[in-house]
Amino acid sequence: HCNFEFDLCGWKQDENDDFNWHLRTSSTAKLGTGPATDHTLQEPSGHYIFIKSSFFQLRGQKARISSPVLSRKNKNCKVCEGVVIIFYYHMYGAHIGSLIIYQRTTLKHEKILLNLTGNQGHFWQRRALTLSGDGDEDFQVVFEGIAGEGPKDGIALDDLSFSREC
Repeated sequence: HCNFEFDLCGWKQDENDDFNWHLRTSSTAKLGTGPATDHTLQEPSGHYIFIKSSFFQLRGQKARISSPVLSRKNKNCKVCEGVVIIFYYHMYGAHIGSLIIYQRTTLKHEKILLNLTGNQGHFWQRRALTLSGDGDEDFQVVFEGIAGEGPKDGIALDDLSFSREC
């Protein structure tokens, strides 16, 4: 489970992307560039990760962050039917980009689990995704944010957790 209150909890920025996800609080955010509070504490001082379209990012540029490797060798993870990642997202703005979630094997094969594009509302939304149980390869979950056109538009993530099986 990661609520981003202290750090990235082992989630890593991908090296083959255009910019990074940033740890931040709403109290340090400019008005109109993200959620008013984090999801965990429901306070402006609470933390989450965020990407924002800006003059530094061109439309279509990507920021990627990856979970720690989940091992299929774990006896509890062998049966991966029903293993779920649960997370909260906030995607608000007239020219918002996209949020794509992948399951990536250690051999770098990626399968899209979810693709959200455009304004999803000015509130935190919960999503649960079932992970694929195919094969014996260890895997990661990757969150990819794609910059949109609006300088005040952004994508935020908070409270990422895997079901207990893994």
